[in-house]
Amino acid sequence: MIDKAAFEALKFEGDPLADAVIADLVATGRVGLVNEVLEHFRANDQPIPEQLPESVREFLVATDNPPAWVDPDRVARAYEFFVDDGVHVASVLTFGSMVNCYAQPRASRVLTLTHGLNQPHRRLSETSQFVVDMMGRDAFGSGGRFVPTIQKTRLIHAAVRHFLTASGRWDVAADGVPVCRQDMAGTLLIFSIQVIEGMRRIGISVTEQEAEDYYYVWRATGDMLGIPVDAMPESLHDARELSATVVQAAYGPSPDGVVLTRHLLDLYEKLFPGKVFDGIVAAMVRQVVDPEVADWMQVPNSHAWNRVVDAGTRLVRALERSEDNSALATTILDRAGALLFGGSVRTLTNGQSTTLEIPADLRERWEATGRSPLPTEGKPPAEAR
Repeated sequence: MIDKAAFEALKFEGDPLADAVIADLVATGRVGLVNEVLEHFRANDQPIPEQLPESVREFLVATDNPPAWVDPDRVARAYEFFVDDGVHVASVLTFGSMVNCYAQPRASRVLTLTHGLNQPHRRLSETSQFVVDMMGRDAFGSGGRFVPTIQKTRLIHAAVRHFLTASGRWDVAADGVPVCRQDMAGTLLIFSIQVIEGMRRIGISVTEQEAEDYYYVWRATGDMLGIPVDAMPESLHDARELSATVVQAAYGPSPDGVVLTRHLLDLYEKLFPGKVFDGIVAAMVRQVVDPEVADWMQVPNSHAWNRVVDAGTRLVRALERSEDNSALATTILDRAGALLFGGSVRTLTNGQSTTLEIPADLRERWEATGRSPLPTEGKPPAEAR
């Protein structure tokens, strides 16, 4: 049973642990120092830097351990799912989840007020890094690199809350706390439950066990992000209900969301040379998100391109059914996803080397199977040099 009143109350809750750290750093003028030090704090096993202020060190110690209920076997199964279908997860995150996030009027306003309006490449890059760190082998344990990613994300969110509230441009009484626990829980459902739904819309088969394991890792992540564990339902069924009846029900049009979506589409259209194929980007978005959301965000609607993408989806479904028995089908599916994600990364670089760092175990597994969606780490592809 979904407790909608309890979920609504999360709109007025921030992250007390992280918020206290940011308040201390602002009061003592040490924000710049912390940013510089944390830039090099990237692995679960890495000792906490000695030069950090005591408030930061205490926070990092207090938030270091995953929930006691985390089952390594389920995390390992989710990792295997991502090894096989990570490029498809990335495709749906790219074309669907970002637009669904912009369909949240309050979240879109936060992005606008924090200068995120013209920086879709930065948000996409940060989201991609978060997901690949989360889906590395033993992401929460020894050898992983996800725990510092979570900790730094909490501090970033707290900084946004502090400065946006202090700016006088945000009415907490009317709109709740910026980047509140409700927003974070909603985003996690968009990136988990709604990603699985989007994959199935474009013809990618996902078993119920795979869906449950993928959501399980996101639920554990939510706990480490400071979201109350009972705010993220334990069962996949209840999580779907919460996503549909609370998160998606709160979607709506907003000027901020429309502009953010337009900038995002402009970014994606750079994947394709010239202007001939621009319509296919919008059609792919419309294939993944709800039609009403696409209309609210003013995603262009070309019936011709919609038919092309719909035909492509039917082809993917046919190929997916034959994937276990057809090396050709496997190659087509994997290369299509790799081309999309690899293209996104190339666009993000703006002629620079990619900033995405793939966990070594994921990179090795993808390269061993020929499924790596990224250029060689640290080296931009030829067309970006």
